[in-house]
Amino acid sequence: MKKRFYKWIFFKLMGWKIVGNIDADIKKCVMMALPHTSAHDFYLGIFTRGITGLEMNWVGKKELFRFPFGFYFKYMGGEPLDRTGGLNKVDSIAAIFKRKEIFRLAVAPEGTREKVGELKTGFYYIALKANVPIIPVAFNFGKKEVNLGNPLMPSGNLEADMLILKKHYIGVKGKIPEKGYFFQ
Repeated sequence: MKKRFYKWIFFKLMGWKIVGNIDADIKKCVMMALPHTSAHDFYLGIFTRGITGLEMNWVGKKELFRFPFGFYFKYMGGEPLDRTGGLNKVDSIAAIFKRKEIFRLAVAPEGTREKVGELKTGFYYIALKANVPIIPVAFNFGKKEVNLGNPLMPSGNLEADMLILKKHYIGVKGKIPEKGYFFQ
């Protein structure tokens, strides 16, 4: 019932579509979601998750998962990030991948909704350390499409892999285009 409701809102009322798919057999991955120019990206992700029926996750500081919102954030795919014990973010998140059977982590490499000149690379090193593929996901407000790309297993050569991943975003426009990372 919820899936049908999500489809009606997303496809009929909002006029959006989903292009591509994520193979349900890929139970662990890092989803490189951008451009991230507005808070609207959050609900597009929620609709995409609900329509595809795939569990999709995100991480946040463990303090977010306390009462009264902790249950809701976990229900929405959130996973508390515990950095105690001297672990950095990459190691902490890679540890989550090891203990979960299914973990499809959505990350916004821009790190903010403001204009940036470079993407943060933590998502890449998380995928490399966790030995999981990276799936590019584009929120294209210009065409009203969520584009799900092909998985890429990180090779360890950041520059070469980024050239491949960035091709997925050429011509994509965020909700506020002037705030988006420019792909060339």
